[in-house]
Amino acid sequence: MTEAQQVNGRAPQEPTRIQASQTEASAETPAFPDEIAQLESIERKLDEAIRQADDSVGHLDKEYMDVKRYMVQHRGEIDPHEMFQNELALRQIDSHGAFAVKLRDKLVKLLDSPYFARIDFWEASTATPVPFYIGRFAFSHGNQLLISDWRSPVAGMFYDCELGPAGYLAPAGPINGELTRKRQFKIKNGAMEYVLESSLNIQDDVLQRELCHTSDQKMKSIIATIQKEQNLIIRNEKAGTLLIQGVAGSGKTSIALHRIAYLLYRFKDELSAKNVAILSPNKVFGEYISNVLPELGEEPIYGMSFADIAEIQLKGIIAFEPDQDPLETADPRWAERVRFKSTLDFVKRMDEYLARMPETILEPSDYTFGRFTVQSAWIRSQFAAYHKHPVKRRLQMIADDIRDRFESDNFMEEPLPDTRAILKSLTAMLKVKNTLALYQDFYKQLKIADQWVMPAKKTLEWSDVYPFLYFHAAFEGLRESRVIRHLVIDEMQDYTPVQYAVMNILFKCQKTILGDFGQFINPNHCHTLADLCELYEGAELIALNRSYRSTYEIISFAKRIQNVVALEAVPRHGPLPDLVYCRNGQEELTRIKEKIAAFQHSGNVTLGIILKTNGAAKALYDILSQDYELRLIAPDSATFTNGISVTSIQMSKGLEFDAAIIPAANHETYSGEYDRSLLYIACTRAMHRLSLTYTGELTRLIG
Repeated sequence: MTEAQQVNGRAPQEPTRIQASQTEASAETPAFPDEIAQLESIERKLDEAIRQADDSVGHLDKEYMDVKRYMVQHRGEIDPHEMFQNELALRQIDSHGAFAVKLRDKLVKLLDSPYFARIDFWEASTATPVPFYIGRFAFSHGNQLLISDWRSPVAGMFYDCELGPAGYLAPAGPINGELTRKRQFKIKNGAMEYVLESSLNIQDDVLQRELCHTSDQKMKSIIATIQKEQNLIIRNEKAGTLLIQGVAGSGKTSIALHRIAYLLYRFKDELSAKNVAILSPNKVFGEYISNVLPELGEEPIYGMSFADIAEIQLKGIIAFEPDQDPLETADPRWAERVRFKSTLDFVKRMDEYLARMPETILEPSDYTFGRFTVQSAWIRSQFAAYHKHPVKRRLQMIADDIRDRFESDNFMEEPLPDTRAILKSLTAMLKVKNTLALYQDFYKQLKIADQWVMPAKKTLEWSDVYPFLYFHAAFEGLRESRVIRHLVIDEMQDYTPVQYAVMNILFKCQKTILGDFGQFINPNHCHTLADLCELYEGAELIALNRSYRSTYEIISFAKRIQNVVALEAVPRHGPLPDLVYCRNGQEELTRIKEKIAAFQHSGNVTLGIILKTNGAAKALYDILSQDYELRLIAPDSATFTNGISVTSIQMSKGLEFDAAIIPAANHETYSGEYDRSLLYIACTRAMHRLSLTYTGELTRLIG
């Protein structure tokens, strides 16, 4: 960074001296009085705009109530035409009112922090550089654009370009010129906290400042610190399916949400928040990320889980058991079934069976009604011709065709069967009557009947739910979504190929799929990133290898557990992870309490005590909750809050804590190769401080 200046409040302090870049000497920096004046000017205009917006909201509210009052007072006197006109007026006023409220709310948010950056761009056709201030939203006063939205084409230069030749793609075509200045600001509660001027591409100083902050109970936007490689993902408009393989702490979830915000801005006439859904691992994580889009001025998007989808699709058809915790289920045969159904090969076997199904499932015979007949060969031919449709839909289409044939030949206007009667006769030609019978036959034909177990009557194991849905799609059809136009799938490594195969049937739309295949939580899942790429042939795969969450020391420690070669830590330093040996369980509990006391006096706001299983987390929570105010994050939890949380590795996925304690970090608890992934996940939840306590022998997974 060539220049930096911190400004507190409304007036600048004395200029500070900093170390310049390696090629430049240190120098006194200016006090940036121009930026203080600019902020004050912007705030005055925002105040004025907010007053006007308030007046507009009040005027529309009064107008709405006046029309409503008139309709009530003259209910018996208004003719239908006037009533219709009044109802139409109410809808228009309501629509305008909602828009006015949304505009006012955006202006209020801007007043707190109007912008975070400035770039000066000297377009080739202009005489002097033009300054552009960049914020969460655009703001115009009169006919003058004062703040550009961070998603606008011109703002892209802030993220992508260094000082010197630069350009952007405007709606009218490419605009080229020179970037002559880049500044970043931290404005909070309307006060300028600092100004930084830089010739570097995305200021590392600002990034460092933001990363040093404490965590929060909600994920925040990152528009002030978006890196170039992240910006390329966010502004990617063309990828039909985008796969993001990101290491722990790389910001992949935040990037995906910012990409949604960008697409909502870029295609506002075609895409709205109701057209976007996100599949997330649990309700806690869904709630944790729920604030990002509203903070960026967009409506929240619909969040759901694979279990939610299954409930919708299987309602009234068949029941299913919830997924079992593989770490707390001692049933080797169950584990074998889960492993078998988690592979890409399993999907290929289903595809091969379903490809042969038309030849085996139907035994057509001639259909005759009076003097009218269709031959069995014709029925088989039509059945094959409609191969793109589910079996039951094919029969309905054939029934319609038969009815049409009979009608065209019915010169004597004789009585004809209706399509329901025809369909009933066609359905009787099926050798398999429902999806469950078809699914059972699949295991029988492949001679793998031991892989098929029903825990109760008309009840599926969780590992059979999505294979069953895959067969149901082929036999009867699924309720495909026509509303969702963009689907986000987070924690991609935790879902099996057959689950993705069903998603591709349900959601024929653009997708952003993200996760980290270095963070498996299910030892019975055997698929790989290569398998996912095969399922999404032609998808764009992007790797994010830089971790921003944890300090250099924590990331270096995590790499001792799982050597992710590509993992790169941001050079933000903190204390070394603390390995605490304890002679027995009581001493370990004492040391954990000491760590809790240290956290309570540290100024940090979130502490995660992370155990291997949900059962272990509940047991420790029951003990600690007698002395401390803390919360348990369990599978049935719905929120994430500041303070002390006790949770399992499974439930900590995607979350982050200022400090983390990992109890029972001994060889007995963490010994197998699969445990590497679990311990790696637990360690990389910590942002600033990490402690591991153990009795007996320290886990040998720490190299």
